Amino acid sequence: FLSGLGFCYSVINGPTNATVLAGSEARFNCTVSVGWVILIWLSNGNPVLTVLSSQGAVETSDRFTSQNYTSSNGFTSELIIHNTQLSDSGKIECSTQQPSESRFAFLSVQVNGSLFIKNSTLTIKENETVEIVCEALGWAPAPDITWMTNDSFIDKSRYVTQQSQGSNGLHNALSILTLTPMDTEVLTCLADIEALPNPQNATVTVIFVNSTI
Repeated sequence: FLSGLGFCYSVINGPTNATVLAGSEARFNCTVSVGWVILIWLSNGNPVLTVLSSQGAVETSDRFTSQNYTSSNGFTSELIIHNTQLSDSGKIECSTQQPSESRFAFLSVQVNGSLFIKNSTLTIKENETVEIVCEALGWAPAPDITWMTNDSFIDKSRYVTQQSQGSNGLHNALSILTLTPMDTEVLTCLADIEALPNPQNATVTVIFVNSTI
């Protein structure tokens, strides 16, 4: 009868979805009720860390470590994934044995690529139309590109953005802004993905030269 008491525990709270930048840490919590014996963390179906009630965490990789918290109503295991890679994206699962029960969440690892406009300054004459090219290389997923002039957003009809597949699961984007300046202005190309706290930006100063001068 006493051995049966070990079967009465359950997962109280499972992990929640996370979106992080490649190279940073991702953290997931799993709380099980009192009486648990073994807890296994899996990444895309592969076991990456085991926690035993008798001896604590059994870590087999320095990329997957854990911290443990015990309270009156249960035990919480926090899985820490260090130096996250694009390939870590997917299902993160917390599984108990006897009875077998699991909860899962999804990890999205995003890559902050490069962003540039070839020229830092351009000189434009009156009534001259110019195309300004902003290039984003090596992102995951492909970034959302917007343009600003002197701190206000430019209408989407003024630029065209094309996305293409890069190497190693990364994406590129090319945005071409067409405009006929009437004055000197600073143009900013912004690239954004969910994991970035602020969009990355590149700027160009368009110097307007009045032809009557």
